[in-house]
Amino acid sequence: MREPTVASLMTREVITADVGSSFRDVVKLLEDNAISAVPVLDGGYPVGVVSEADLLPKEEFRGGTGDAPGVFAGRAVKHRWEQASGLTARDVMTSPVKTVSPDTTASAAARELAAEGLRRLFVMDSDGALVGVLSRRDLLKLFLREDDELRTQIREEILGRMLWVDPDTIDVEVSDGVVTMEGPLERQSEVEIAEHLVRSLPGVVDVHNRLDAGWNDTKHPRQTEIFG
Repeated sequence: MREPTVASLMTREVITADVGSSFRDVVKLLEDNAISAVPVLDGGYPVGVVSEADLLPKEEFRGGTGDAPGVFAGRAVKHRWEQASGLTARDVMTSPVKTVSPDTTASAAARELAAEGLRRLFVMDSDGALVGVLSRRDLLKLFLREDDELRTQIREEILGRMLWVDPDTIDVEVSDGVVTMEGPLERQSEVEIAEHLVRSLPGVVDVHNRLDAGWNDTKHPRQTEIFG
C-alpha cells in the first residue's frame, strides 16, 4: 500500500503576493480570499511568507510610533517593532519559507507541521518553483473517507492480498472510521501485522483488534519452557 503524498492532497491554486506588494494590498489578499497567510514571491520564486501575525504589529505599535523596545527587550519584540514600520510585503514577511516537496508522504508532512507548530507548508518542485500549499485541513480530509471504502480496502488489500486470508472468514466493521476486526487467524504475528497495517491506512481513526490466533509464534520456545 502506498501512503498518500503531498501532491495528492495539496491545494494547487495558491494566492501569492509580490515582494513589492503594499501592506494594504496584502491585508486585502488575506481578507478577500479568507486565508491567514500568503507566500511572497520574488521573480516567481517564494522568498518569504506574510501571515496575519506578521501584520498585527502595525496595530500593536501603531505603525512604529511610540517608544522603541528597550535594550533588554527580546528578539521577538524587536522583530515585531521592525515589522510595524513596514510598508511592503518584503518589509513584514517571515523568511525563509517552510517548504515541502510534492512526493513527501502525508505522515511526514504532518510531523513537520507538528514539530514546527505550523498551519501550512508551501510545496516546491525540484526547480524551486511554488506548485501548491498543504494545510492542516488538507491532511485532516483524509479522515473523511467513507466507512464502506475503508472496509473494502481492509478486506481486499490487507486481508486478501497482503495476508492471503479469505476475507469472508474475518468480520470487519467500520463505524465513523473506527475499525473492528474479529475472527481467526493462523498465527499471532498475523494478528499483530493486520492491526499495524489497518492502523496505517489513511482515514482510520482507531482499531479494535479482536482477532484470535491459533498459534502464538511470537513467543520464544525457551520462554515457553521456562514460564510455560
